Amino acid sequence: MKSLTTSAHIEPDTRCRVTPFADRTNPFVSLRIEGDSIEIALIARPGTSAALRTLAAAAIEAAGVLDALTTEAVTA
Repeated sequence: MKSLTTSAHIEPDTRCRVTPFADRTNPFVSLRIEGDSIEIALIARPGTSAALRTLAAAAIEAAGVLDALTTEAVTA
């Protein structure tokens, strides 16, 4: 991964969009995470699908942890 550090809060209205750019000499996929005041674009080239799957798995794990924290806070 190229080095860049940024932070943004994910809000309930956060949008995600995938755009393929297959008709190029060097095809890639753009994964955009958009909010009202920020847009993060991740560019994935061929050979990086495993890294995208790892990112997706981490996001699913984070969502599960957040759900558990919310459930624990409600029942406490």
